[in-house]
Amino acid sequence: MGMESHCIAALCVLVTHLLVASFVQSAADSITFSITNYGLKGTEDEDITKAFSVAWEAACSSTSPSKLIVPKGTYVLRQVVFEGPCKAPLELQVHGTIKAPEDPSYFIEKAGWISFQRIDRFALVGNGTFDGQGSTAWSQNDCHKTGECNKLPINIRFNFITNGLVQDITSLNSKLFHINVLGCNNLTFSRVNIKAPEDSPNTDGIHIGRSKNINITDSVMSTGDDCISMGRGSENIAIERVKCGPGHGISVGSLGRYTKEEPVSGIIVRNCTFFNTDNGVRVKTWMSSEKAIATGLYFQDIAVVNVSNPIVIDQEYCPYNHCKAKNRNLRK
Repeated sequence: MGMESHCIAALCVLVTHLLVASFVQSAADSITFSITNYGLKGTEDEDITKAFSVAWEAACSSTSPSKLIVPKGTYVLRQVVFEGPCKAPLELQVHGTIKAPEDPSYFIEKAGWISFQRIDRFALVGNGTFDGQGSTAWSQNDCHKTGECNKLPINIRFNFITNGLVQDITSLNSKLFHINVLGCNNLTFSRVNIKAPEDSPNTDGIHIGRSKNINITDSVMSTGDDCISMGRGSENIAIERVKCGPGHGISVGSLGRYTKEEPVSGIIVRNCTFFNTDNGVRVKTWMSSEKAIATGLYFQDIAVVNVSNPIVIDQEYCPYNHCKAKNRNLRK
């Protein structure tokens, strides 16, 4: 492992500590908002969509740092976008269980269940659970037939977040990906739990694209697909002390499916454990792909237990045999 990778890793650790410290300081001086103050009746499985949205607007509009609290309890939340920019740092504390509607028809296709976007200095913390209730949707997933794998909702989307922290939350039984990271800079995931059965299709734990300075540490992921995947434009990604299994491992890619893809660079995966997975660490590019560039990939101190393919470099990636190749031994 070269000096460059050590510097990247040290910088990522420093950034994580600074983020945590800054949010702790902001929380000490913050104004508190709670969804219970916005018209809730306090019943089990109550729909909190309106109350949550109004409370978000109030917290996001505060010129002082704010804390928005979802207390213990079980709630239902419909498809929603929590939008910035906010006027000051905002910490969202989720202590209860938030459920998605079971029926996929309640969602707009190719969108997330919960989206956080265009926010600077944002933290999502607490020991709460985001339950995608995905079992009904999994049987409707026709990705293997059509190649269209983005119709169902992702549990949580982070779009264009800067200086963010996600800590101690659980994502459960997502209908598609658990967490998607797009266009983000300086975002840390710490002590995140991802849970879905190994036969749940396309339930990637965390997918990263067109983002830089993303840290994932001390997390546990069991999924039906990649625990973590890094797509085009992923830059300076540090993954440490992650336990993955079951699932398909930690992947760079797939890359090269589209023209003029942004390169991938500065990927560090270290001190991670894989158990009962199809793969350990994997790099995958589409066969007959457009130009795909991935540089500065470092994998160190990787432990594997009952893993079919501990290290995979697949330059003829073709899931579900949708390419024009014949007689290939596919891995997916």
